[in-house]
Amino acid sequence: MTRSNITLAYDILSQVVLDDCKLFRDVAQSRSVSKGAALNGISQSAASQQIQEVEDRFGVELLDRSTRPLGLTPAGRLYFELCREVLRKAEEFTSALDELKHEIGGAVRVASIYSLGLSEMPALREQFARLYPKAVIRTEFLRPDRVYEAVISDAADLGLISYPEHRREITVIPWRDETMAVALPPGHPLAHLRKLSARHLEGQKFIAFDEEVIIRREVDRFLREHDVNVVPVMQFDNIQSIKEAVGSGHGISILPERSIASDAEQGRVVSIPLDAPGFVRPVAVIHRRRKKLNRATQAFLDLLMT
Repeated sequence: MTRSNITLAYDILSQVVLDDCKLFRDVAQSRSVSKGAALNGISQSAASQQIQEVEDRFGVELLDRSTRPLGLTPAGRLYFELCREVLRKAEEFTSALDELKHEIGGAVRVASIYSLGLSEMPALREQFARLYPKAVIRTEFLRPDRVYEAVISDAADLGLISYPEHRREITVIPWRDETMAVALPPGHPLAHLRKLSARHLEGQKFIAFDEEVIIRREVDRFLREHDVNVVPVMQFDNIQSIKEAVGSGHGISILPERSIASDAEQGRVVSIPLDAPGFVRPVAVIHRRRKKLNRATQAFLDLLMT
């Protein structure tokens, strides 16, 4: 075998190992073969076959298929830790190689809450692609608790979160404070006003967030402090659903002004500033503490902070 053939065979083998590790890590973290397959761009049957081949190679079962959601066997937990370490080392190697080549390339894995991801990521991805054509951003939209999990487990390089929690395993980088506004359906009696105070909301039909969502507690606190009583008619766990309900005329809501800007421009809802200085939604970028960011991730973080 020639030297070039040996090199090619080594490259193929290395990629197979990395692919196996990434698939197993994603399956283990999501506790689902179908979700892990989707994250790797393959079918569920292909993912199952790939994991079965790894199990045959080791002669042990790695997944506990008797549980729902999917669990790991003791051997699976060992392999999961190995996969995480292999992928971390591969990432460090790629980062160091990029520095030697003086170019920014590779992938930036971003886990984001829905409201930030849907409103911010399209423009950011386009701008980043213009600046760094050899790099790519991979975004996953998750609930807040899953964003923290993805960052801590190293399934994501960066997380975009609101009302950030300071945890031992993560670093929190404040991004901005988003002004809150009142979202109203077109034609609402208050829609002609330039600014609304808390008293304007008294007795209004109100579309709220679910009780377990942090922003719900902050909105409730604001209404309570101003002795305002609204009439809850619906509640959702995400901003997109609330905007659609407002636009359909079911009631009003209080949302971050940035999250309804495009809808207001297109006439689907009316956005009116709320006369409440200091009532904001803080958003932040998080990453795993002591994580060495590759050049592409650092470049994206710098872009966010500009």
